[in-house]
Amino acid sequence: MEYSQDLERRAADNEKTLDVAKNISDSSSGYLDPRQSPGAAAGPYNDGSEVGEVRQVPSHVLRQKEVEGHAAFKRLGWKRLTIVLIVEAIALGSLSLPQAFAALGMVAGVICSIGLGIIAVYASYVVGQLKLMFPQISHYADAGKLMFGRIGYEIFGFMFTLQLIFLVGSHVLTGTIMWGNITDNGNGTCSIVFSVVSAIILFLLAIPPSFAEMAILGYIDFVSIVAAILITMIATGVTASDQPGGLAAVNWSAWPKEDLALPEAFIAICNIVFAYSFALCQFSFMDEMHTPADFTKSIMTLGGIEIVIYTLTGAIIYSFVGVDVQAPALLSAGPLISKIAFGVALPVIFISGSINTVVVGRYIEERLFKNSVIRYVNTPMGWAVWLGLNAVITIIAWVIAEAIPFFSDLLAISSSLFISGFTFYFPALMWFMFIKEGKWYERKNWLLASVNVLCFVIGIIVLVVGTYAAAEDIVSVGLPPRCRKISTDRSLLSRSTDMPRETWPSRSPALTIEL
Repeated sequence: MEYSQDLERRAADNEKTLDVAKNISDSSSGYLDPRQSPGAAAGPYNDGSEVGEVRQVPSHVLRQKEVEGHAAFKRLGWKRLTIVLIVEAIALGSLSLPQAFAALGMVAGVICSIGLGIIAVYASYVVGQLKLMFPQISHYADAGKLMFGRIGYEIFGFMFTLQLIFLVGSHVLTGTIMWGNITDNGNGTCSIVFSVVSAIILFLLAIPPSFAEMAILGYIDFVSIVAAILITMIATGVTASDQPGGLAAVNWSAWPKEDLALPEAFIAICNIVFAYSFALCQFSFMDEMHTPADFTKSIMTLGGIEIVIYTLTGAIIYSFVGVDVQAPALLSAGPLISKIAFGVALPVIFISGSINTVVVGRYIEERLFKNSVIRYVNTPMGWAVWLGLNAVITIIAWVIAEAIPFFSDLLAISSSLFISGFTFYFPALMWFMFIKEGKWYERKNWLLASVNVLCFVIGIIVLVVGTYAAAEDIVSVGLPPRCRKISTDRSLLSRSTDMPRETWPSRSPALTIEL
């Protein structure tokens, strides 16, 4: 009963939003005339301009604040949705895929890259279908409440918040490592200095509260990662051509490498799976769309871009470097070129990281202030709360990344536990619980039921195998010192979220998380 009333309240709120957006779309001022609002009596209301003081505010002022807030958070079209999904989905981890191809071989690598990409796009389509059926769902936690009641809401909310904060921490760590490698850490600066700089940049980029505004930064992010990939492809191709025997001498194979152990093969597949994990924030992004039904254009475009980038990156660089390809692959391009590529890719590290801060910040703020104008971030108090919340999120992420020596392995465990569900087996359950028409075993549902069972199985495999591999890393690898010259600490580089840990001795194959 409680959830039904909440759904009805949110549905009415969304309908009001659409009406307001239509009325103000052609207005030069962007506001409705306050005198047109219903003449409700004025009452006590704190608009945030005077902290701690409640004063009488005319009802038309409250109405105007609501109009501004609704309009500001319903401006996302399908093209900008595509961009913010790209920001969330594609990062430096795409340059680790050639190593997965080296383990699986060219044929299996291409099949997995294309096949898993198609499955991930379908799972994302299921998430979008559920959002259209229940517009009241603003974040993944709301889907948990719909599926499993209050307990589901709390569990999903905890998983959602923890994973996003961990992702912000991973970008703090990745930024730290990149600064150290680009500068060669010539002054022997402790990594803590670079981590503070990285955290500050992430905080500043997360100031815009709406995803429509973040999408502007997304264009820079996309150009940055594409440029870094092209630089790596060209550099490795030139290097291979200049070697004795040229490209024909490169040691690559169409088939899996010899003596490939089953766990290593599964880990290579998991790395490709994580590259397509973009459904985590999809509910949050779609909640700001002015036309949510257009989401299919976004996920189809994103899926096509990801499949092309991942497959070409894995196949081409593997064919240029061979079985000895490093991860990330730009390390195989030589010291100078790798520094250039790292520098070009810096926007990816910070923009992709900051969008996680915005998502978790919006979730927490809307949960705490769901009946307050503060959630619209359009008053002094609203901005104060938003900036303070983002600062707290960034500080927590920074502390976690710096204080836990095995943070990357902890992130790998959380990703295996949580992202496997958010991306694969939760959408499969959504289809069986809400979207299917009739019985799942009816003839008309055979195909989709089979696809959703496959999604569920993939998610469970990632859950089990990924968690096992990450836990084994924590047990088998010693804890690194917290302050050292980054440029000489290649093992720390390999612990970065976007950087596989290829140089650790006496260990099982590394599991990389694409974020």
